[in-house]
This record gives sequence, structure tokens and C-alpha cells, in this order.
Amino acid sequence: MKRDQEPLGRQEPPPPPGEADGAEPEPPVWIFGYGSLVWRPGFEFTSRKVGFIRGYSRRFWQGDTFHRGSAKAPGRVVTLLEDCGACTWGVAYEVCGEQIAASLQYLNVREAVLGGYDSKLVKFHPQDKDAGEPILALVYIATPQNPSYLGPASEEDIAAQIIVSSGCAGHNIEYLLRLADFMRYFCPQAEDEHLFSIEEALISILPSLYHTEESLGETASVPQKSKG
Repeated sequence: MKRDQEPLGRQEPPPPPGEADGAEPEPPVWIFGYGSLVWRPGFEFTSRKVGFIRGYSRRFWQGDTFHRGSAKAPGRVVTLLEDCGACTWGVAYEVCGEQIAASLQYLNVREAVLGGYDSKLVKFHPQDKDAGEPILALVYIATPQNPSYLGPASEEDIAAQIIVSSGCAGHNIEYLLRLADFMRYFCPQAEDEHLFSIEEALISILPSLYHTEESLGETASVPQKSKG
């Protein structure tokens, strides 16, 4: 063994990527979610903040034939509508380093390829008053130009469509109720009349739907008189 050879236990670790050539570390990216991303981001992140973006209203105007619906029974999920006097609450996720490429690749499939959403940069305002300046964040918006766009409908019609729809990620009812719960518990000061009106309409429909199914079940269980 050579005297000048260093033992393996004393070797210095390699420098992190980007530092070997003196390059600056990649700045973090913020991703704003206002639908299922608020409770199920699906990617690794460094931190998250509850807050809002200005100039948009949340609407259940986007059709979904994969995550919360099917080709025969499309679900209803949210998108953003430009509205200068409104704001939409949600969660912004900070991704850093290797998380950036992984999260953007994942969201490209989930939101763009399967969902029909386009990406855009917006100013995110954290709920925390000590957060300082607004943060530039990436958001996914489904526009009327995408083939899955359903557009406006009454709260009652949207609720009725949600009740009968489910997809690979679960039932459309779960999507609506989880989003309403997020707003209720994390943003109690915020108003979202569209969201809560659909929730109210759904809750009013469910008992009558259950009663109808129960009646049909009772009818089917009644023995039929034999002829002759």
C-alpha cells in the first residue's frame, strides 16, 4: 500500500451540482393550486403557503373525463375565469433543486396532458401578513379553447353532474367537498359563493336521490305474482 494514499473514510464528498463550476444555485419555483392541488399536490415540495391571487374567480366549468369523470359521464372540476374585482384562494408550493424538474414534469401530465390546462405566471399573495412582497407563481388554467371545457351552468345542474361522476382519482363529490372544506377551515374570511352554492345544491339533492334508490330497491325486492 502506498504511503500517500488517503483512506476511503477520509475522502471529501463531491460538491453539490452547480457548485463545482461556480454556478449559482437554481432559484426556487412556486406553484399555485386552487383545486385538488390544495390537498393532493402529488409532488415533493420544500414549503407551502395559503394565500390568494387577484383578478380571477374559481368556476366549476372544466370537464374531466379522467381524474373525476369518464367519457360517458364527464366530471366537473375548477378552472379560473378572469375577473378584475375578484380573488381566488389556494395553496402555493415552493419547489427547489431537483424538485423543480420532477414537479413540472408531473404537473405537465396531470394538468396539461390529462386535464387540458395551460400554464401562466401570476402574483401570489400569502395569507401571512409578514410574508412581504407578492410571490411570482405558476398556475394552471383551463381556457374555453380546450376540448374538455364545459362552460357555465346553474349550481343545481353542476351539482347533479358531480353526483353521477367519478374517475381514476375518485368520486367527483369528494373533489367538491374537499375543496369546500379547505376554504372553510383555512380561509374562513374568504367568500366563494359559486363553490358553496354548488355544495349546498349537492347536499339538498343527495337525500332525495337516496330515497329514490331506496324505493327502487324495495320495489325490486317485492315478489311478483305468478301468472296463471
